[in-house]
Amino acid sequence: MTRAAAIKHGYTTGARTLASRSVLGLARTRVTPNALTASGVLLCGIASVLVLFENRNELVFYWLAAVVFVVGSLLDILDGALARAGGKTTPFGAFLDSTTDRISEGFMLTAIAYVLARHDHPVFVAVAVTAVAGSFLVSYTRAKAEALGLRGDVGIGSRAERVVVITAGLVLAPWGVLPWSLVLLAATAWITVGQRVLHVRKQLMEASSE
Repeated sequence: MTRAAAIKHGYTTGARTLASRSVLGLARTRVTPNALTASGVLLCGIASVLVLFENRNELVFYWLAAVVFVVGSLLDILDGALARAGGKTTPFGAFLDSTTDRISEGFMLTAIAYVLARHDHPVFVAVAVTAVAGSFLVSYTRAKAEALGLRGDVGIGSRAERVVVITAGLVLAPWGVLPWSLVLLAATAWITVGQRVLHVRKQLMEASSE
């Protein structure tokens, strides 16, 4: 395991452990994982709408959007933890969770692209579209790998990292950082796609040589 992979494994494991502890009480209530999933995507949708009002007050609306987006993304993490803690895991729940991840991210990146178009930044609008395609392919390559019975969760730009980059871009948007956060997002997403393709190829070659 490389140093980067070890670091990622460490904070991913820590985050999952913390999430599992956070939902122990919630698991004894009637709140369902699907309800958390729906709440998460709704909040991310609201955050996307807030971004559109940045022309009224950049600091207020970008920061408010960042807070709401983070809360919505955290609910997306907790839904899986709640399902595991309460023994409520279902194939449909896993499917819904994965689908709404894409919806949440798509909402936010579309809103950011609209704002960049409004400010006459066509190059960065194209970057936003590239980031959307890359982030969707990151998830697709993992799903396709797992459908083949292989591991596809490697790479530097999984959803957790993308949420961090988007949130940082929103917080620093009043100082012109948002377009460049999209550049970072697009680059890490496409690098991750390449890493996953190569990792799947490696696993298939190892399997064929046995």
